[in-house]
Amino acid sequence: MISEFAVAVALSALAVAVWSFVLVARNRPPQRALLAGLAAVEVLLIAQAVLAAVLLIAGERPGSMPTFIGYLAGSLVVLPLGTVWALAERSRSATAVLGVACVTVSVLVLRLYEVWGGAGA
Repeated sequence: MISEFAVAVALSALAVAVWSFVLVARNRPPQRALLAGLAAVEVLLIAQAVLAAVLLIAGERPGSMPTFIGYLAGSLVVLPLGTVWALAERSRSATAVLGVACVTVSVLVLRLYEVWGGAGA
């Protein structure tokens, strides 16, 4: 994996998480701009998955393939699931769910990078 891209994805997710927690502190429901930020992070996650697929096809291998695939799949579904939950509720706590989802994505991406570098489960 490309370390700079993984860091950029993780930092982008953390930036959206901070934005979300600021909205929580201001007692605001999820706003359209926040949802656009989540969509941008999801696009980065999809690009990361495509990049990982290209590297795998090229013959590179992570330390543990099942763990890597699990983290990769998990990173792709966390934000859509959090968004569905947030849109169903539309409250302050829904905005907090989005913040937690973004923090989770950051951790998953950094863990993906560690597993790619040779770390096991």
